[in-house]
Amino acid sequence: MNWKLFAFSVLYHFDWAVFYYFIFVNGFYTMLLILSIPELFRNYALSRDENLKRLFESDASPAITLLAPAYNEEATIVESLSAMLTIEYPDLQVVVVNDGSGDRTMDVLKTAFSLFEMPPVFRRLLPTAEVRALYRSHRFSALTVVDKENGGKADALNAALNVAGTPLVCAMDADTLIEPDALLRMVRPFLMKENTVAAGGTIRIANDCVVDKARVVKVRPPRRFLPAVQVVEYLRAFLFGRLGINRLGGNLVISGAFGLFSRKAVLDAGGWLRGTVGEDMELVVRMHRILCEKRTPYLVDFIPDPVAWTEAPETLKVLSRQRERWHRGLTDTLARHRIMFCNPRYGPIGMIVFPYFVIVEWLAPVVELLGYAGLAIGLYFGIVDWFFAALFFAAAYGLGVVLSLFSIVLEEAFYQRFPRTRHILYLVAIALLENLGYRQLTVLWRVKGIVRYLRGETSWGRMDRRGFKSS
Repeated sequence: MNWKLFAFSVLYHFDWAVFYYFIFVNGFYTMLLILSIPELFRNYALSRDENLKRLFESDASPAITLLAPAYNEEATIVESLSAMLTIEYPDLQVVVVNDGSGDRTMDVLKTAFSLFEMPPVFRRLLPTAEVRALYRSHRFSALTVVDKENGGKADALNAALNVAGTPLVCAMDADTLIEPDALLRMVRPFLMKENTVAAGGTIRIANDCVVDKARVVKVRPPRRFLPAVQVVEYLRAFLFGRLGINRLGGNLVISGAFGLFSRKAVLDAGGWLRGTVGEDMELVVRMHRILCEKRTPYLVDFIPDPVAWTEAPETLKVLSRQRERWHRGLTDTLARHRIMFCNPRYGPIGMIVFPYFVIVEWLAPVVELLGYAGLAIGLYFGIVDWFFAALFFAAAYGLGVVLSLFSIVLEEAFYQRFPRTRHILYLVAIALLENLGYRQLTVLWRVKGIVRYLRGETSWGRMDRRGFKSS
């Protein structure tokens, strides 16, 4: 056997396989973009319906408890908790869980909100790490603070769920700023369709926005490239990614920073799973799986107009930890529920949505990294034509830019969050630069997440924050 000829043949066919994969992935993204447009129109019309607005603002709206785990959040906890306590909603409770923080989070909470200790009496429906104390506030009757041993985010959410007693619960991060009317918008599918079990909202980047009294009062894109490129990523992920998947049968992901759930459905599913770094996605996939197996009609929805603001990583070190952890969590969730892959028992979720997450979201960084290596080797040995390689790169770059630009156009057409033309032009410039180095870094980080999952690593990594910028 001519091993040199064999190697050339393998490399030649591999490069073409990567090319066809590229066509498939970008075709799927284009389909999601097309599907997202009628979803945007539908949600836009519902958000402007005055009769629905009056209904949502009335006592007919079900009570909601915000579940906010806090771990080393002393820099942002006062601002974000103040925002939670002033959200416009008829019947709202807030449960903050100090999950064994090593900084001054608990001391800051006690001082800022005049906490007093009370007997820790509640039903322990889900097992959690030891609860050290339960606090209420002299200033805010709706606020409860749970101080417990460290058990991770999922454990903290389960502790908060034990304390909560309302029909709906909103899981969020303690460093998140929810817009005043976000819950009134988020509750929409629960009032319109009785079988709704979960709904997610939009997450936006608050870096360099002006925050006054725990509210984002002046929106502007971050000045630094790293958080600014994440603005474009988030627009792309939420405005066409998750909206498009809505039309395919329901989302597998509801952001851990802002998601509304039926408390009963979460309890029936067993709560958030400890021992995974992707507890937000894992819970939603498990709910899909259980409800499909029981043949229970249900809805998991994504609503684009409820908005929560969060602080994005500003250094490569912190961002790499975040993206590696996200992909490690994705890998773990897909592996745990692999029985759903292309399984007609789970309907559109099993036949379309779950395979999309495996083939596109999970596999993409591996194929892309191997594709770069195969292309380089092919060019070196003359197997791949330089002109073809240049065209391929131009097509990949161009399609990536087009998808990002369409996301910016959809943002401007429907929501106009960025008030100045120069802000939009700045985001366009960021979209043009995103695929020139930054995208390749995210590929490496995501592949690293798979490798770390295979090694059995479960750590979160340190997420340093500087806090929100006040006016």
